[in-house]
Amino acid sequence: MSSSVSAERLALGSIVVSLLVLGLKFLAWWMTGSVALYSDALESLVNVGGAALALIAVRYAQRPADRGHPYGHHKAEYFSAVAEGIMIVVAALLIVHQAVDAIYAPDLSELGPVGMAVNAVAMVINFAWARVLIVWARKHHSPAMAASGRHLMSDVWTSVGVLAGLLLAVLTGWAILDPLLAIIVALNILREGLHVIRSSIGGLMDSAASPDEQAQIDKTIHAAANGALQVHDIRTRRAGQALFVEFHMVVSGTMTVAASHEICDRIEAELRAQIPGINATIHVEPDSKLEPVGLNPA
Repeated sequence: MSSSVSAERLALGSIVVSLLVLGLKFLAWWMTGSVALYSDALESLVNVGGAALALIAVRYAQRPADRGHPYGHHKAEYFSAVAEGIMIVVAALLIVHQAVDAIYAPDLSELGPVGMAVNAVAMVINFAWARVLIVWARKHHSPAMAASGRHLMSDVWTSVGVLAGLLLAVLTGWAILDPLLAIIVALNILREGLHVIRSSIGGLMDSAASPDEQAQIDKTIHAAANGALQVHDIRTRRAGQALFVEFHMVVSGTMTVAASHEICDRIEAELRAQIPGINATIHVEPDSKLEPVGLNPA
């Protein structure tokens, strides 16, 4: 299965899972009247919107390059992640508003084990799907899937805290714990939303390859550039699932164009074999352009 097909299937799966979890959490809220469970359900409502945005983004990001976008549409995923981050922040503010009103009249009279068990089932489903998204996003460098996975995992820890807090409230009779838990949930959601926005904006600003990727690029070029004298000014930028690298390759001034082009082809092929999704641009220079610092091929 190709990565593009997998991305679309994951996005569709996220919508289905988010709707299922949303239904369970609103059912738990309806059964208990708990403000904390309401806040947990509202976060899942954001998950549904985020999953829909992710589906649109991964489909658009897979479009081939065209005249208007010669480097492709890979950055569409970052816009999806930013939009999801904004929705998370809005949800946090709505939860705070609801919780503040409930502080003056806390009520746990309807809270029971069945409603809490329903919420726990939703939590387990969220955890399983979050792990699927996070592992896939790390492998394929998908900002949209990474944002969805991180948000779902944050939702899981929110549910853990809410259920533990409500159990304590039932055991102690301290009804005030319900709205206080909702406020804590809102602060956690707000933190996650700001993190999603910040990391996605970094991608829109053409962040470089990760240190591990950069080391792999240097190692691959060094091994594959036999016949060249030097490689210098290696620059990288990450755009969603695509990675762009460009550098200068110095060859002997007497080398033919065909010979230097053969070295370039070899480097590009080896880079693609080592790092899927990479796009290389190589500028060939004569030996008069040797720099004091650079890679000296084997």
